[in-house]
Amino acid sequence: MTVSTVKTDHASAAVPPVARPSEPAHIIRDDAEAVAVAHALAAEFLKESSKRDRERIWPVAELDAFSQSGLWSINVPKAFGGPEVSYVTLAKVIEIISAADSSIGQIAQNHLGVIAAIRTVSDAEQQKLLFAEALKGTRFGNAFSEFGSKRAADFETRFTDAGDHVVVNGRKFYSSGALLAHLVPIVALDDEGRAWYAIADRGAPGLTVIDDWSSFGQRTTLSGTVIIDNVKVPKTHLVPGYKGYDRPTADGAIFQIIQVAVDTGIAQAAIDETVHFVRTRSRAWIDSGVDNAWDDPYTIQAVGDLTLRLHAAQALLEKAGLAIDRAVAEPTAETVAHAQIVTAEAKILSTEIAIAATNKLFELAGTRSTLAEHNLDRHWRNARTHTLHDPVRWKYSILGKYFLNGENPPLHAWS
Repeated sequence: MTVSTVKTDHASAAVPPVARPSEPAHIIRDDAEAVAVAHALAAEFLKESSKRDRERIWPVAELDAFSQSGLWSINVPKAFGGPEVSYVTLAKVIEIISAADSSIGQIAQNHLGVIAAIRTVSDAEQQKLLFAEALKGTRFGNAFSEFGSKRAADFETRFTDAGDHVVVNGRKFYSSGALLAHLVPIVALDDEGRAWYAIADRGAPGLTVIDDWSSFGQRTTLSGTVIIDNVKVPKTHLVPGYKGYDRPTADGAIFQIIQVAVDTGIAQAAIDETVHFVRTRSRAWIDSGVDNAWDDPYTIQAVGDLTLRLHAAQALLEKAGLAIDRAVAEPTAETVAHAQIVTAEAKILSTEIAIAATNKLFELAGTRSTLAEHNLDRHWRNARTHTLHDPVRWKYSILGKYFLNGENPPLHAWS
């Protein structure tokens, strides 16, 4: 695998912030336009996706095109001037983009999740302020997870009250999108241990983003270490994220469904690569009795099986989107639990097909598909890396407890 060329030679150096967009972003009109725009962008993103992975080239122009297209504000409510597309459509958009370049698809995840959280927990004045930023084309990154804590939800980053602003201190990792974000939501605890999103300006004094992401997969998600040293955040940008989980809301399922869409996108890319390689480069096996690799009965069966399993994952992804739409409109214990459960089911199938399709690619395409010039291992590396975010073994536990004992899933961003 091409795992030895990750460019982190200057990882100790802070990455300077990027400028805000000079022109306002487009605003998507409806669901159909969102899908059409996603397809158009994906066609462009695909062209250099292998090179970006191989050389770890930041998708700067691609990310600008993505956020300026209007797809980063598609879940802003209509009441605030946004398109408010369905979560079925939002998931399809992420899947389409991720099939072209799954790193770019993942970068948008936390931005869209934070937009959803603002809708759930912020007052009208804060919503107006922050939704306006998203509609302009401002990108929210993230500084959520921490490297050394016992559990993902254990945070040491804290803030103190300083009048009209708060002062935040801590250290973060797994900060997808933070390098080229305009605003960085930081998960920080108050003196009662409650988690807030302290949304800092990317260029705020004391906020340092370091390009030290060295994973073998999802190599251009613009992640890395975020150091927060007495960073001032105005209270207008202090979002009470904890309120999204102290009662039933769809916030957790929304974060999760975007993860599912990234994985189905990776699976689609792997199946597309398999078909293309078998049709154009692979040789028929010596004992097959056929002249063309695409006539091999075992290959035919395998491609049919992979496609069926992908379609099953996509069907559950759509069902999860519908359940989330209902939970957003009518947030009750029952509607939220249903959205969580269907999304967990989709997460299981999407993980399984992403791993299976990216692995089967080499078996069906043959030895020459492993040559470095093709860089097809990026799909497996991306699938293996991204699917580690939320362990499938615990999704089975959630399902079993729900269907056997009537126990609703826990309320957090991983469920």
